[in-house]
Amino acid sequence: MDMVSRYPVDMTVHPEVKAFLDPATWTISYVVKDPGSGACAVVDSVMDIDYAAGRISHESADAIVAWVKARGLRVEWLIETHVHADHLSAAPYLQDALGGRIGIGENITVVQDVFGKVFNEGTEFRRDGSQFDRLFGDGDSYRVGGMTCFAMHTPGHTPACMVHVMGDAAFVGDTLFMPDGGSARADFPGGDAGQLYDSIQKVLALPDEMRLFMCHDYGPNGRDIQWETTVGAEKAHNIHVGGGRSKEEFVAFRTARDAQLDMPRLILPSLQVNMRAGELPPADKDGKTFLKVPVNGL
Repeated sequence: MDMVSRYPVDMTVHPEVKAFLDPATWTISYVVKDPGSGACAVVDSVMDIDYAAGRISHESADAIVAWVKARGLRVEWLIETHVHADHLSAAPYLQDALGGRIGIGENITVVQDVFGKVFNEGTEFRRDGSQFDRLFGDGDSYRVGGMTCFAMHTPGHTPACMVHVMGDAAFVGDTLFMPDGGSARADFPGGDAGQLYDSIQKVLALPDEMRLFMCHDYGPNGRDIQWETTVGAEKAHNIHVGGGRSKEEFVAFRTARDAQLDMPRLILPSLQVNMRAGELPPADKDGKTFLKVPVNGL
């Protein structure tokens, strides 16, 4: 069965996509507008943190709020492609300001179980994904206005990674980078380089004209930041998987490369917040909120 018949791909629908770059974390968030109505979705929003000072702020999210309100749009979904390890989600803040339902892949429960133990969260931390409004399974569909969208399970970077396809636009999270950026690491708990290769092949089986939107870009070799490419460009030019590179070659390369990488700067606060759907940990009896630093814990 080919990709078009497995999933409800509709290349005739061309949503408007507005990108918002957060330069502190190299993250690109998106507002995706249904071409036939004022409905939209927000993908992979960012909440700002001054980690050294322990201060949370919302400049990045406020830019999205202002843009949506200025155009009179209606937010129906706040999509998380996965539990990010390099930035904090602003989904609850945007939900308060704009509405919408928060959705993530159903394997969030696997991530919550692993990191609930790492951060010693205790039994009061729910590991059933109930912090989110919708848990997506592979192939699940949903609507943004009149536009049918669907989620593809793409594990490998994390167990809960999903690619969200909205018309002729796909939001790939960390499953792929721009062609000259390659692919994301696969050495986090629950990650797997072989799974990542298989997931990338699912994405590359989409129509060549499908627009792909990245969650991150780091400007390799000094070029300007970019975030949009196509399936066809990735198949031809991706430095890690393009040109028919084999699974064995990819796994060997990815494993060796990951062993050289440092942990992301914001991994500890990001995981604690994002596994809670963007909420901070509960305050203590004095009303103070803390983030934990496990020693030798990851």
